[in-house]
Amino acid sequence: MKTDHNTLAIWAADCAERVLPCFEEKYPEDTRPRKAIEACREWARTGVFRMADVRNTSLAAHAAARDVQEDNAARSAARAAGQAMATAHVRTHALAAAMYAATAVRDATNSPDADSATTKEREWQYQHLLRLTEKI
Repeated sequence: MKTDHNTLAIWAADCAERVLPCFEEKYPEDTRPRKAIEACREWARTGVFRMADVRNTSLAAHAAARDVQEDNAARSAARAAGQAMATAHVRTHALAAAMYAATAVRDATNSPDADSATTKEREWQYQHLLRLTEKI
């Protein structure tokens, strides 16, 4: 199955947004990951692409991840947002956004159910991508 670039960007933004609370609950004043997701959605909606904006917004979300202190779920959530934005540049970044989102779920689950939670997240991601591709 070949999925178009726009659909992958929407999917990446959706995956990243699901775990954004992992970051925002710890760092409510830091809007860099949220801005990356919003910029990704804007690109998907309008198709307007300025490489400097894509790069700066994506890298800002990754800088937010580097600023995280000892919270792997928050770090992975910020990285998911950065990868989602990078999808505007290269479509395969969508896969990294989904992987970081699943990692955030795993790290946010402080129990023996972490593997189950990760599996459920990956299943949601897969089913969501299928629903999005049906709309093409």
